[in-house]
Amino acid sequence: MNIENVREYCLSLRNVTECLPFDDVSLVFKVEGKMFLLLPLDASEPCVSLKCNTDYIDELRDRYKAVEPAWHFNKKYWNTIYLERDMEDEDIKHWIHHSYREVIAKLPKKIRDLYNE
Repeated sequence: MNIENVREYCLSLRNVTECLPFDDVSLVFKVEGKMFLLLPLDASEPCVSLKCNTDYIDELRDRYKAVEPAWHFNKKYWNTIYLERDMEDEDIKHWIHHSYREVIAKLPKKIRDLYNE
């Protein structure tokens, strides 16, 4: 999977916006104004940092060489997935969607319900 595919997939999700809030090379994807994915455009190895349920975080890190604790993020909740290692594109999409849903799960019930329709 390449960074353009990641961008296209993120923008295909409902109410997702993109911005560069930190600098000119850290592309952030948000749902309802909350970040669910960071895509560093200047990385020497293409990767994304995304939110993960604590039930899966260690299992993913143990199972894939592509998954590491996210640098500059709370490592209890955030992983970095390297796009060109040992994780298939469909699995990467799954974890992007998982991150998106993790953020939605923390929103007020009235807003969460809009995404469950």
